[in-house]
Amino acid sequence: MKIVISGASRGLGFSMAEAFAKEGHDLYLTAKNEVTLYGALASLMARFPDQTIKAKPFDLGTKQGALDFGQWILDAGVATDILINNAGTFQPGRIYDEPEGQLEEIMQVNFFSAYYLTRTLLPSMIQRKSGHIFNISSIAALQAYPGGGSYSISKFALSGFSKNLRQELKEFHIKVTCIYPGAVYTDSWEESGVQPARIMKASDIADSVVQISKLSPQAVVEELVIRPLAGDL
Repeated sequence: MKIVISGASRGLGFSMAEAFAKEGHDLYLTAKNEVTLYGALASLMARFPDQTIKAKPFDLGTKQGALDFGQWILDAGVATDILINNAGTFQPGRIYDEPEGQLEEIMQVNFFSAYYLTRTLLPSMIQRKSGHIFNISSIAALQAYPGGGSYSISKFALSGFSKNLRQELKEFHIKVTCIYPGAVYTDSWEESGVQPARIMKASDIADSVVQISKLSPQAVVEELVIRPLAGDL
C-alpha cells in the first residue's frame, strides 16, 4: 500500500512510518524541518531498501504548504491508500492571556493542515472507492484542561472534522479513524523529568494504527483512546 504521513520526521510520525515500512508498504513523508526529515528518510531507506520511500519538506503551518504537499503526492502518480494526518504543534496557554496569534498558528498546523491535505487527496480515494484516513488527535480533544488553551481547541476541531468525514465518506467505502493518545514519550519529553516508563511509547500508537489498518474492508475503528496505564499526567 501507499502510505502518506505528515509530521513524519520524528516522534509519532516517524514511529508510524517505521511500523508501516516493516510491513512492506511504500511511504511518502513530509515535515517542516529539512534536516530531520532527510535524516529520517536516510534511516528508513537504509533499513528497508526494497520499498519506495520518498520525502520532501513542506511547511504545513501554511495553507499553501499543505496544498503543495498534497499536489506533490498527486504529481507523483501516487494512489494514496492510507493518509495519516499527524502534523502537530503544542504550545501551552490560557485563552484569556495566551499570545496574540497563537490560536491561528496552532489551528493551522493541528487542524487546517489536515483539512487541506485531506481535501487534496480525497478525490482520488472517492474515485477508487477505497482508502483510510487517520487523524492523530489527543485526549485534549476529549476533556479540556488548565493550560490547554488553543492546543485543546485545535484538537477538538480535528475530532469534529473526523466525525464529519466518517459520515460523509461511508458511501465511498473510505474509512476514517481518529486516534486520541495520552502522553507518549518522544523527544519533547526528554527535558521534562518524566520517566519513560511512566508514559507510553511511540510504538504503542504506531502498532495500534497498523493493526487498525489491517481490519476487513467491512470494519472500521472510528475512534481509539489510548492512555498510559498509570493514567494521565
